[in-house]
Amino acid sequence: MLKTINAPLTGVVIEVSVVSGQPVHKGDLLVLMESMKVQLRVESEYDGTVESVPVNIGDTIQRDANLISIAVSDKPRKAEASRNKAISDAPHSLIQGFRERQALSLDLHRSAAADKRHAKGYQTARENLAQLCDPATFQEYGQFAVAAQRQRHDYETLKTTSAADGIITGIGQVNGQAVALVVNDYSVMAGTQGFFHHQKLDRILQVARDKNLPVIMYTEGGGGRPGDTDVTVVNSGLQCTSFGTWAGLSGLVPRISVANGYNFAGNAALFGAADITIATKRSWIGMAGPAMIEGGGLGTFKATEIGPIEVQASNGTVDIVVDDEAHAAKVAVKVLSYFQKAVEDQPNSSDWQAQGQAILQHALPENRRQTYDVRHIIERLSDLDSFIELGRGYGPSIITGLACIEGKPVGVMANDCNSLGGAIDVQAGEKAAKFMQLCDQFKIPIISLCDTPGFMVGPEHETQGAVRRLASMFRVGAQLSTPFYAVVLRKCYGLGAQAMLGGSTQRPLYTLSWPSGEFGAMGLEGAVRLGFRKELSQITDPDQQQALFDKLLAQQYQRGQATEVASVLEIDAVIDPADTRKTLATLLN
Repeated sequence: MLKTINAPLTGVVIEVSVVSGQPVHKGDLLVLMESMKVQLRVESEYDGTVESVPVNIGDTIQRDANLISIAVSDKPRKAEASRNKAISDAPHSLIQGFRERQALSLDLHRSAAADKRHAKGYQTARENLAQLCDPATFQEYGQFAVAAQRQRHDYETLKTTSAADGIITGIGQVNGQAVALVVNDYSVMAGTQGFFHHQKLDRILQVARDKNLPVIMYTEGGGGRPGDTDVTVVNSGLQCTSFGTWAGLSGLVPRISVANGYNFAGNAALFGAADITIATKRSWIGMAGPAMIEGGGLGTFKATEIGPIEVQASNGTVDIVVDDEAHAAKVAVKVLSYFQKAVEDQPNSSDWQAQGQAILQHALPENRRQTYDVRHIIERLSDLDSFIELGRGYGPSIITGLACIEGKPVGVMANDCNSLGGAIDVQAGEKAAKFMQLCDQFKIPIISLCDTPGFMVGPEHETQGAVRRLASMFRVGAQLSTPFYAVVLRKCYGLGAQAMLGGSTQRPLYTLSWPSGEFGAMGLEGAVRLGFRKELSQITDPDQQQALFDKLLAQQYQRGQATEVASVLEIDAVIDPADTRKTLATLLN
């Protein structure tokens, strides 16, 4: 049977692949045509033998014109499966080229750089990325970028030495939800920030803003890179928008930064602007590196002398200190989970455990002046292993951190009587204000555990701007929109106590106290000495004076006891300490 193969469109014949008498199979190329700058394969629709080829290379053929005549064979075709398999297994040259190009930015090809990182006890950027999310879920942005230095270096070399221009950006699944991920790569030009580096960073931050995605950013690097010679339309570089874009996400999406190694200049600025800052014990963080400091005539320093972790943890720059990069990834993922769970349409986790609560009846010593560890109380009230403390090395008289109660994320702040007796100094006050603001921005309920004699006072403290700086607690407390609950454990005195309660005992949605709670405008001893100075001074006998003091103190204590304060409705309830977690869970749910 004779069959004809007709032209599917009008075009020029640019290749004829068969001759008369040649056997052909279905799918074999017969003629290659070109039309509108596009080449079209005309393939055999039959098994058989070419009968005639009426066209030649260069002929212009009209649509439906006869190209090839084939005598169709009735014999079954043999070995077709193996032939098709051979065709399907042959890699397309462009795909093969793409794979080779992609490999240039991966650790396997950059083994020397990876080995150098490992020799320092560090991980590669892509190893850090893999610990944050399953690489199969990661959608990378700008993987093929190289440093803008093609005028200085061979382009082929730059594909490896400046892989991804020193920053990996993209979106991956963390805790089952989409998160924008940014990992600076110190193995590329010391993690410095180049022209395309900033473009990639701006791009992913804009995507995070548009899609309302949290961001985790690893910031290791040496700051701005002056050697990008390909960029001829930028002089100062001050038009860079990365820092403003990053800061502009404040209050919109949770932002977690992770520091390891050297984090100087622009990298340090990005680190410090995050909502939660995590740093390894081998971190150095500074607004300038050694070269910039020396260039400014300020002396010569080693990189390890600039912003070591001991300094940055004690001044509040670092919220959480971790052992190493692997530990940092685990903590970052855990911290992020609290913000993810706080979203209104996110169901609370049912996968939680709690410790027994009866022990809280004995959490406070019988001696009201004796100290205790309030962290044990926080951990007992929280779901098992859920409490993560923030800023432990800074403003230690107030403890701040994130936890869960029956799977519900909460922010916890508590006075620590082991530091300044629980008095609130300027560092603790600013830390608490910043923490309350963070929780408020992301609708995380706040629980305040109050045991404070008040604000720290004295001439030396006033030199630190106490009047202005401590007022931040009142300012933030007054503006809270997230649910706020207060539990008075023991002392609740003066302005400091009011600050711990958001402004007053009436500010929280529910203000409750343990039976050990004691309330007053100032510490009881001070109130007696000040309020009854005249009466005490009239008694010359020391024993009689002490007896009167003790009597007046007992009266003040009785008047300020939790049950008495509750009787005039200054607080909402007095509860058994063992019922605290149950009460809070009821309020939260």
